[in-house]
Amino acid sequence: MFLSQIRNSDGSRAVVLRQGAAAHVVPGAASVVALAEAAIAAGRSLADEAVARGKGEPVDLPALLAAGRVLLPADHADPAHMHLTGTGLTHLGSASARDAMHAKADPEQMTDSMKMFRMGLEGGRPVPGAVGVQPEWFYKGNGHAAAAPGAALVSPGFALDAGEEPEVAGIYLIGPDGTPFRLGFALGNEFSDHVTERGNYLWLAHSKLRPASFGPELRLGPLPDHVEGQSRILRDGKVIWEKPFLSGEANMSHSLANLEHHHFKYGIFRQPGDLHVHFFGTATLSFADGVTTRPGDVFQIEVTDFGLPLSNPLVQDPGQPEACAVSPL
Repeated sequence: MFLSQIRNSDGSRAVVLRQGAAAHVVPGAASVVALAEAAIAAGRSLADEAVARGKGEPVDLPALLAAGRVLLPADHADPAHMHLTGTGLTHLGSASARDAMHAKADPEQMTDSMKMFRMGLEGGRPVPGAVGVQPEWFYKGNGHAAAAPGAALVSPGFALDAGEEPEVAGIYLIGPDGTPFRLGFALGNEFSDHVTERGNYLWLAHSKLRPASFGPELRLGPLPDHVEGQSRILRDGKVIWEKPFLSGEANMSHSLANLEHHHFKYGIFRQPGDLHVHFFGTATLSFADGVTTRPGDVFQIEVTDFGLPLSNPLVQDPGQPEACAVSPL
């Protein structure tokens, strides 16, 4: 079962429920967040709330996606209350290249990133109810950094790279009492600057302050243990790079519960009404294969079990001033 958000021909918004190939408008729901708030108040699941609303008019989602009328599958009326964050080195292949290089090395000589990966392997999947080792964590921005499916991922003029990261993202709404509620999962492109990250691991935070996209659909229910999809880059309509990617707990060094705990343990991330989009990491990057992207390239991420594919073109900001001047007041 999937939810999505669309723009009607009159400019208004609607929520769409899809089961199998059939999709219809959810009556009385202008947003997924509003629908989730109603589900929380009623004490039932988001899926049950959507089904209880009955069936509105049928919808051709692929046609609407092609027309640019499919929005993010969840967003917030106030972008400042929507948080984009993520974790890294969480998948079994995350450090495969470095693992070969460091396999026989003295652990004390390992890079910090390799040490963190090893920590996840050894302590990232605690028994239920216990707390495991914390993962790498980063902040990407607020709702202003979220690009809708089909919309451009804009690389700033000062960026050194503009690369895709195919991932699964968890979508969460904080309830009135501060409880995080997981609405579901979506495909995500955690767009990043890998040249900046490679320059110095302490620049990871800078490299992640880029836009991101997720959707087009929100998958309800639990995350499959094994997620397998394709990540590709198209240039002038032709595929220039393509590779499978894996996710799901069967392919991760951390459990989902452990990653969620280490994000929501901070009270600042449990503010009632806030929306969170948390990217769970990847082990597949075109950058690792020596690909240099260009403006006009299109990133496409596809997993059959997650519905419609996520596509975004790359746009390069023409430039930035040499220095960002601050005006005294």
